Amino acid sequence: MTDTYKLNVNYTPPLPQVLIINRSKNMKKLILILTIALAGFTAKSQVSAYSFGKGLNIYGKDSTFHMRFGMRFQNLFSNEWDLQDDDFGQIGNYDANFLVRRARLKFDGYAFTPKLKWKLELGLTNRDISGGGDEIQHSNASRVILDAWTDWNFAGNFSLKVGQGKLPGNRERVVSSGNLQFVDRSRLNSRFNIDRDMGLQLTHHMTLGKQFYIKEWACLTQGEGRDVTSGFNGGFDYTFRVEMMPFGKFKSKGDYVGADLKREEKPKISIGASYDLNVNAVRERGQNGSYIYDTDGSLVGKTLKTAFVDMMFKYKGFSVMAEYANRQTADGDNDVYGDSLNVIGTMYTGQALNVQAGYVFKNNYEIALRMTSIRPDMNVSSNENEYGIGFSKYFVGHKLKIQTDINYRQRYTYGSTALNNGANDQLFYRIQVDLHF
Repeated sequence: MTDTYKLNVNYTPPLPQVLIINRSKNMKKLILILTIALAGFTAKSQVSAYSFGKGLNIYGKDSTFHMRFGMRFQNLFSNEWDLQDDDFGQIGNYDANFLVRRARLKFDGYAFTPKLKWKLELGLTNRDISGGGDEIQHSNASRVILDAWTDWNFAGNFSLKVGQGKLPGNRERVVSSGNLQFVDRSRLNSRFNIDRDMGLQLTHHMTLGKQFYIKEWACLTQGEGRDVTSGFNGGFDYTFRVEMMPFGKFKSKGDYVGADLKREEKPKISIGASYDLNVNAVRERGQNGSYIYDTDGSLVGKTLKTAFVDMMFKYKGFSVMAEYANRQTADGDNDVYGDSLNVIGTMYTGQALNVQAGYVFKNNYEIALRMTSIRPDMNVSSNENEYGIGFSKYFVGHKLKIQTDINYRQRYTYGSTALNNGANDQLFYRIQVDLHF
């Protein structure tokens, strides 16, 4: 029970339905304002020729600013079955869903000088903005903003990013959801990633010899994820990462793009390692998961330590990405206790491994394989093994593509490796169309 903290935060019930409706109206107003602003910029600026997938580029006549506007969406059809007693002869509980998986508006560019870059990205679908509507930490409002940061190259190879954006955690999370090799990210990512956060990110890069490229990050953030309005509810979050590319950089930043669409002419590999210390985390997975409340409505937290090791390899259409994640609490106990010493929450701790590989044929069809192993600690969740095979057709790279995959998830009770242990297996089939402007 060491390293457990309690904060006095008053609990506020969810907003009534009428206010939820008003939030929808506010979203329409926001889109209208952005449209009017974009029209105003266009009228007084130089607009570049449109190129599919590259967005609409607007440059100030005095060269003091640049703005690129883009948008994208993903339409998904998913299917799911349970395998009773882990038996393919007893497939049941079929469920299907048509949905807009993601819909995003993206603005980026530079202000005053190319050394001062900026980005604003907004999410529009229910899955993009969900998670804050019933929490006081998000002012009982939808989480619309994904990224909002400025990045200042203030000296040599040093840059300082200020604002909200992705933390340099596991590689798969930093890869854009529009540049994935499969329909969606792996279970390792969904259980262990450190996601987006608000704060400072200092980066530096250097080249040793002719091509050995190294990049480092040091970050100080709030530790509770994106769109938090009533922090600071716990301690700060500290993130460190280093990446090495011994054979030089990838084409078109391909170390953070799924599939070898550029068909690297020489072998390229990127090896990365990250460490994240989230002091007094009041959510079950640090920047993600449910908030942990005591019976009096106050928040209770615990310090989390998360480590990642990952790599990306590409050569002539063949690619491999591998990741390992490990999360523990500072005192080794993942249960969180309240005033009466009863368990009021459990931190998601454990380890996971994900490996995926694919080959892009010259006609831009790709076949890919994935294996993911999830091993949560005792009393956290079931152990899982997941196997998947994916097929993709890239019409204009990742900007216009159709992807489909089928996945089989084996679930085991903690400590068991035998089938028929009471946890039904699952089968998934998905197909998705991805379009970027």
